Amino acid sequence: MSNLETTAGEFDCAAAPSDGVEVLRSREVPLGGPRAILVRRTLPQRERSLIGAWCFIDHYGPHDIAAAGGMDVPPHPHTGLQTATWLFSGRVEHRDSGGVHAVVRPGELNLMTAGAGICHSEVSVEAGSAPILHGVQLWVALPDSARHTERAFHHFAPEPVSLPGATALVFLGELAGHRSPVPSFTPLLGAQLNLDPRSELALAVEPAFEHGVLCDQGAVALDGIELGIGEVGYQGPNRPVLTLRNTSDSPARVLLLGGVPFDGELVMWWNFIGRSHEEVAEFRQLWQDGDDRFGAVSGYQGRLDRLPAPPLPPVRLRSRRAGGGLR
Repeated sequence: MSNLETTAGEFDCAAAPSDGVEVLRSREVPLGGPRAILVRRTLPQRERSLIGAWCFIDHYGPHDIAAAGGMDVPPHPHTGLQTATWLFSGRVEHRDSGGVHAVVRPGELNLMTAGAGICHSEVSVEAGSAPILHGVQLWVALPDSARHTERAFHHFAPEPVSLPGATALVFLGELAGHRSPVPSFTPLLGAQLNLDPRSELALAVEPAFEHGVLCDQGAVALDGIELGIGEVGYQGPNRPVLTLRNTSDSPARVLLLGGVPFDGELVMWWNFIGRSHEEVAEFRQLWQDGDDRFGAVSGYQGRLDRLPAPPLPPVRLRSRRAGGGLR
């Protein structure tokens, strides 16, 4: 998924320590042109830009694409990151310059590695009699050792894991003794948790990780702190248990994301992650020039051949140290 904001900002890609639970509230961002759907963007933001290596969270839907039009994101570039697509309902057609053409389905991870450069498109597809698009798009920042790696794509459909009062789909990392086979460049966790009505779940988690809980559906509290739909509850490292409670008489659903605090400096602007102003400016110019670094997407038949990059801001992009919000 692309960041389609016309005045792309820079973000301090970092996460400060926290003794309690922080609630990260989202902002609405249009995605997909004149009949754009609205997504709820929780990361990056000024207060906190990273949870482990997770650096971007867009949460969207339920959205009836038959009535209001769907997602149509033309070919756009990425560097220095991975995109993770996870759907609760609907279908999204993915095409990328690594030659991958895939249909993203609910409960199945599609993880694209940009490495040194890739471009891709995403278009929602009506799914039979229930054309409801509902899901998340996530980005993972790549460490220095992997940010120039080759393009790659992984698909994985996890089996449900039974937990007390809940079920889990573990799509990255390990939880409750179940491990995803999908490799990651830094230690990560990604899982969907479905909570039974009036249930409480105390999860043993990796204490070296920081964790974020995205509330997708229902009334959920993280360590006693209520979360609204589209909000993320943040729990810092050195806490070996993560406690969730469904406070309603209906099922609830959350996404659990975690990882070791990211080590290093990042410059994150538009769809690029780099390490300096000069590097990101070069990425932008190469994309505008049609350089082979990003390749080309075959088969996309949408509204534009490719997304142009927005202008760089009139000030120098600052590199950030892993550890907090904008400075």
